[in-house]
Amino acid sequence: MEMWSGLGTVMATILLIRSIAKEYLPPEFHDHFTGFLRKLSKYFSSYITIIIDENEGMKVSEVYESVQLYLSVRSSSAASRLKLNKPKNAKEFTYTMDKNQQIVDEFDGVKAWWTFHSRELKQQMFSWNSISDEKRYFELKFHKKDKSKVFETYLPHVMAEAKKIELQNRHRKIYTNKGGENRSYEYRNRVWTPVVFDHPSTFETLALDPELKDDVQRDLTKFSQREMYYKKVGRAWKRGYLLYGPPGTGKSSMIAAISNHLHYDIYDLELTEVKSNTELRKLLIATTNKSIIVIEDIDCSLDLTDRKKKPKKESKEESDPATGKPENEPPESKVTLSGVLNFTDGLWSCCGSERIIIFTTNHVDRLDPALLRSGRMDKHIHLSFCTFPAFKVLAKNYLGVDDHPLFEQVEVLMKEAQITPADVSEELMRASDNPTGALENLIVSLGKAKEKADLALASSNGSGEANLVAEESVIPEEPHSNEGSSESLADEEKSPSI
Repeated sequence: MEMWSGLGTVMATILLIRSIAKEYLPPEFHDHFTGFLRKLSKYFSSYITIIIDENEGMKVSEVYESVQLYLSVRSSSAASRLKLNKPKNAKEFTYTMDKNQQIVDEFDGVKAWWTFHSRELKQQMFSWNSISDEKRYFELKFHKKDKSKVFETYLPHVMAEAKKIELQNRHRKIYTNKGGENRSYEYRNRVWTPVVFDHPSTFETLALDPELKDDVQRDLTKFSQREMYYKKVGRAWKRGYLLYGPPGTGKSSMIAAISNHLHYDIYDLELTEVKSNTELRKLLIATTNKSIIVIEDIDCSLDLTDRKKKPKKESKEESDPATGKPENEPPESKVTLSGVLNFTDGLWSCCGSERIIIFTTNHVDRLDPALLRSGRMDKHIHLSFCTFPAFKVLAKNYLGVDDHPLFEQVEVLMKEAQITPADVSEELMRASDNPTGALENLIVSLGKAKEKADLALASSNGSGEANLVAEESVIPEEPHSNEGSSESLADEEKSPSI
């Protein structure tokens, strides 16, 4: 009330003077006098106002998000109009201020008035369609006498408290760059849309050989503790991983385990949704520190295959008459191999720190070597078919057994059959309440996989032998021992080769 009474008196006086000036002063002096009154009102005002915008360049302001989090725990008791949210799988409700609502906060003798503002901006794109945008910001108002305290004590307190709240209530999130109708109103103006990430996969439950598992964990822990080392050697604090192997070998589960191990958020980048290299850079800039950027099935997302292995384009290639481009080329995305390379290891990749970039593929041989080099994919992790040590982890997870008389038979068959951890998990889940029955079913599946592998091997050997016989059956004819033949051979030797 103190603020509003003083402010009301000042505003009433200014309005009175403006109305008198408008009536009695000539028009050419009116604008100058109005500008003078504005400066005068600011000079005599006892309060300072700070505006905190939601966007800071091409990404969301860290200060804005901290203020929003700080005020969220005070909104339920101070604001008269609230917005109620409960993210999926979240434990508690969250409250945020509705637009034009105000909260009064006090700290160490400082009284601060926080107001949340939101207004819609419309941009006409076509005569039949318009795209709405929204400008959101917080307004902080305080007395001039508290200026030094606000800047030196209060605002750092707000940032520190927001960090504590985030750590206490933090749920890991997975972000997607897919837009469209599924994007909520709250996130429609942001390039990434989050949902709560609550995947149960850990390195303890991951079906991997113990040596590989320990190696990956050591590498991740070492990376997370080397901030000063990366600065000393002049490299961006990031690391690239390539996960490759047949489908069903646990690539997605490993990504979830890495996220749970490091407590990082995941940004699932769908390259086919990105329209240009510029948009790709905007997505990179909008990611936070302590995050994992995932590009799954990179060999299928875009044409990033080895340039040396690509066949030359034929001049008579069928084209789309409307665009002039080949019919099999995606007309939307203009992301290039160069754009992806710069995304992972270019100048823009250093805009942020403590990031892990993970690529997955089923066909590593198809990728361009420029993607595979250190600095882009620093560590290559091959996830192959299920081995016996990996099976023991699955048996513990799904059946709750560390040993069983049928384990020996399973071990023998796994050395000769190729089966993925996903297929093993499915067999164990079918009879999880009967370990013996589940293992018997697995042995049957392993037997079938072994027969299939033997048939494929026999077929391969048979075709190889057939080719060898065919090659040996084509015996060149001996030249006839007559004078003409010797003369023709001599002429061939003299003639230059073409």
